[in-house]
Amino acid sequence: MNVVKVGDIEIGGGELVLLAGPCVLEGLERSLKIGRRAKEIADKLGMPYIFKASFDKANRSSIKSFRGPGLDEGLKILDAIKSELGVPVVTDIHETYQAEPVARVADIIQIPAFLCRQTDLLSAAAKTGKVVNVKKGQFLSPADMKNVVVKLEESGTKKIMLTERGTSFGYNNLVVDMRGLKIMRDFGYPVIFDGTHSVQLPGGGGTVSAGQREFVEYLCRAAAAVGIDGLFLEVHDNPAEALSDGANMICLDNLENLLKNVLAVHETAKNFCEVGND
Repeated sequence: MNVVKVGDIEIGGGELVLLAGPCVLEGLERSLKIGRRAKEIADKLGMPYIFKASFDKANRSSIKSFRGPGLDEGLKILDAIKSELGVPVVTDIHETYQAEPVARVADIIQIPAFLCRQTDLLSAAAKTGKVVNVKKGQFLSPADMKNVVVKLEESGTKKIMLTERGTSFGYNNLVVDMRGLKIMRDFGYPVIFDGTHSVQLPGGGGTVSAGQREFVEYLCRAAAAVGIDGLFLEVHDNPAEALSDGANMICLDNLENLLKNVLAVHETAKNFCEVGND
């Protein structure tokens, strides 16, 4: 396993890392409030914490949906959160020109699932020298992510993480093939499980995506049992007021117990012996 370092945090070294925050930046005050509470919980449980949020959601269901503060203002907010909380930050890019300015603030550059095959985008992210987290496309098999890994390696980086976030299963539904976690980890890089997007119902609300947050904990526990290096969760102090993805977000009031249960499974799974396939 190639251990990926993000500041003082090692991803792939045995600890379960938490990447959590709101779906999209909702101004400095609220975003900071969410990040501060998530960090408090992570610190209490001994989990390394990375703040996540998007400065722009370019693939909303409706053209009228809130997209975020945009690149310039979004990076100012992320930089302020990074400084105030003393934690690394991760955010996604949608176009190649965004890679360089984002790299000046973000510790991890994320490639959205729908863009995971975009060679120029992957190459631009890799060439920044920052860690690149690629979300597996809903339309790809886990084995197809090997081509993504090769593109990044050929672009000059081995600071790679891969994230599972569900696979399209008919219309407006996603399922998680737990085999994929093992398949992608065998590429030699850390694998993250996105527990909240995996219960999303894309476009299931007509002009918005619906979601089934009641299943988040069950999928996270299952993923921890299979073996993961990090947990990606969208969290909010009041998901009903969230400006994006509220239906699949975890309420901050429920985050601590969810993480306790997942960590218990993770610790048990680390003691499992590999079973031969002969």
